[in-house]
Amino acid sequence: MNNSVSNTARLIGAGLRALLVLTVICGVIYPLVVTGVAQAAFHDKANGSEVTSHGKVVGSSLIGQRYDKGTDKAGNPIPDLKFFQPRPSAGLGSNKANGVNTQYDLQVSGASNLGASNTDLVKAVKERKKWVATTYGVPESKVPADAVTSSGSGLDPDISPEYARLQAARVARENHLPAGKVEQLVKEHTDGRTLGFLGEPRVNVLELNIALKDLVQSRG
Repeated sequence: MNNSVSNTARLIGAGLRALLVLTVICGVIYPLVVTGVAQAAFHDKANGSEVTSHGKVVGSSLIGQRYDKGTDKAGNPIPDLKFFQPRPSAGLGSNKANGVNTQYDLQVSGASNLGASNTDLVKAVKERKKWVATTYGVPESKVPADAVTSSGSGLDPDISPEYARLQAARVARENHLPAGKVEQLVKEHTDGRTLGFLGEPRVNVLELNIALKDLVQSRG
């Protein structure tokens, strides 16, 4: 009896000591080491890849955002064409109440999950293509795919160089800037393929619009 109680007590004691040691190692030391290494070696990424403008955080280079000037009578956002516009978010303007992200809302990140033959998707893409072609003065055949389709996350921060160049002339007119200056901004903010072969060339819309705003302000 006494041996049984003693053995049980030793097992409980050993279990508690193991729990304490593992809690300190896995719950305190390990997180502190990982956090320290991340802050020292990957400070920007560890803090959300924040983008600053004049000392103020204005967003993340990993998350897209809209550039609007209010909403219409139906509550739909009106794009501010003084700025470069991102690609559509999931749903291409569908009702947010249905769980579709129309506002680059972090809480409803996701795709529309509509197939290529879905009539709603086909209609939305056609309407978007017509709007882009009319707004930027190009044939519908020249409208890039990312101008009319959303990404899987609905939060894509980048657009293709083709879509950025398509917008450049309109952005220049809206801001009373030489077209060549705006086209140069697009060129300067175009990133190539990762490691030279992964993905496609891209333009970060937030960083491009910050540079555009600085250019406008510098010209008075």
